[in-house]
Amino acid sequence: MATWFGEGSAPFPTEYNAILQRIEQIDPVRYARSRNYVDGSVSHLSPYISRGVISTKFVFQTLIDQGHQFPKMEKFVQELAWRDYWQQVWVTKGDLIDADLKHLQQPVENYGMPLAIFDGTTGIEAIDKAINGLYRSGYIHNHLRMYLASMACNLGRSHWSTPAKWMYYHLLDADWASNALSWQWVAGANSHKKYYANQENINKYCHTHQENTFLDVAYGTFENMAIPEPLAQSVQPQLETPLPLQQRIKIKEGYPTLIFNFYNLDPHWKENIDANRVVLLEPSHFKKYPVSQKSIDFVLDLANNLADVQIFVGSFEALKEGYALGQVFYKEHPLNKHYQGIEEPRHWMFKVEGYYPSFFAFWKKCKKEMKYSNTQLF
Repeated sequence: MATWFGEGSAPFPTEYNAILQRIEQIDPVRYARSRNYVDGSVSHLSPYISRGVISTKFVFQTLIDQGHQFPKMEKFVQELAWRDYWQQVWVTKGDLIDADLKHLQQPVENYGMPLAIFDGTTGIEAIDKAINGLYRSGYIHNHLRMYLASMACNLGRSHWSTPAKWMYYHLLDADWASNALSWQWVAGANSHKKYYANQENINKYCHTHQENTFLDVAYGTFENMAIPEPLAQSVQPQLETPLPLQQRIKIKEGYPTLIFNFYNLDPHWKENIDANRVVLLEPSHFKKYPVSQKSIDFVLDLANNLADVQIFVGSFEALKEGYALGQVFYKEHPLNKHYQGIEEPRHWMFKVEGYYPSFFAFWKKCKKEMKYSNTQLF
């Protein structure tokens, strides 16, 4: 069984070869069978996909190369496609994903988050263990993310934005599109109904045996439930990014400059050209989307996979004005629109682009593309 990171600090290796080993160990059949359980056979690849070290397309192609047939790996591929789907929504909608996308979240009684969630003292054993595990490891199982969002938004009646930023702050796989839009989905702002989970559901998937909690009710009770006492007090978390101090970097004049950042740390991107390689950490970005010390340390460790890389803390404008960069290259991303230079496409898993109001409309197009491709998966 995979380790539940709530049990302690289970580290994510940052050496590229160790990341490749994780991909090789994927078992799509076991994943499909057990992924919803807190100790299920999940891949733990999301931090590397979110940081752009590997792509969904790379993982998908590896599974194909291993000889997996699509029917047996469909659920795993579908979960990869969710990440591309959320990114496509971000590409299309831009800053609109920072607010209620389809419907106003209702009712909302505060714009903070429940103090008990922040402190990990909700009284729900699996939830509190998961919160403390998140603080230690930067990881939380996807099912627990949904449970937390439901408690904060639908029972605690906090607007999704603050607790979503709190979770993003601590996650090593921090992906604003996936995080914000998933929280909105749970809260009914990006879906047609709210998501709820009662104690029986939590017990089943987290292997607990709690009874007589504020969640130990029938599902029909949730819609008209008053805010449970443990969730009544709210807090506004202070989230600030501890960026490293800026040091003077050295730029080789006459050579191209490759711009890496929080969402692109791909060691194979243009690896065979002689170039300046700069990881750009813009304070304005991290002021809008703050992350923890653990997350910054993770980025800096992953950057060690890049040849002759240098770290620049400052704006793109300051980098360009302060150094003779030569020709600048960067990868497309919604947060890179102010960059100047040659934008290169990301490695999307499929050619399906644009906004789809539901994932399954998007997924239908993806499956059609696979069916008529030359990969012969079906």
